[in-house]
Amino acid sequence: MRKQITGEGMWLLDKPVGISSFGLVAQVRRLTGIRKVGHAGTLDPLASGLMIVLVGKDFTRQAQQYVKLDKTYEVEMTLGQTSTTGDGEGEKTAIDSREPTEQELADALAAFVGEIEQTPPAYSAIKIGGQPAYKLARKGQAVEIAPRKVTISDITLTDYQYPIVKFRCDVSSGTYVRSLVEDIGTKLGTGAYMSNLRRTRIGQYRIDDALVLE
Repeated sequence: MRKQITGEGMWLLDKPVGISSFGLVAQVRRLTGIRKVGHAGTLDPLASGLMIVLVGKDFTRQAQQYVKLDKTYEVEMTLGQTSTTGDGEGEKTAIDSREPTEQELADALAAFVGEIEQTPPAYSAIKIGGQPAYKLARKGQAVEIAPRKVTISDITLTDYQYPIVKFRCDVSSGTYVRSLVEDIGTKLGTGAYMSNLRRTRIGQYRIDDALVLE
C-alpha cells in the first residue's frame, strides 16, 4: 500500500489522541492542497484510531456509503465514578467503590449483546433545534435526546484490574460507546465512565492498514 497521501482518494488514517476530526481533515487539506476533504465518521479528541478521510469531490460524495458501516472499538472504562461528559474530560462523581468480580463483569457485558435501546450522551454532535447538543450542554441547558436502537454484535472482556476494565466491542453505526459504558456502570451499580477509546475497524477496513500523519 502507499505510505503517504498523494492526492484524491479514500484514505485510512490513524487519528492520534488530542486532535479533533476536523483538525485531522484540516491537516490533510494542507498536505494535499485540495480544498474538498471530508470524513466518514468522527472520533472525539480524546479517542484515537481509524478514520476514513475522503479527498476530492468525487470521493466526498461517497461518504454515506462508509458512514453506515459497523465498527470495532477497544474500550477502557473506569468503575466507581460517573462523568458529566461520559469520558475523562468531565466532572467526576463517586458512586460506589465496590469491586465487581470478573464473572459479574462478564455477565454485565453479555447483557448488552444484541439489539438494545440507547440514549446518546448530552455531550454529542447530535443536532437539537439546529444546534449540536454539546454546545447546549456546555451552556448548562437541559438536553433531551430520544433513545435509539443500536446493535452490539459482540463484547469481549480483555483485561480487568480494578477500577480499570478493558473490553473490545463490535457495534452498529450510530452506537455511542460512552453511553454503553455508562449503561454498564449502571447495571453493575458502581457507575463508570469511558477513560480511553480506540477504533480499530470500520466495515472491512482495519487500523493495521492506516497511515499515521507525522
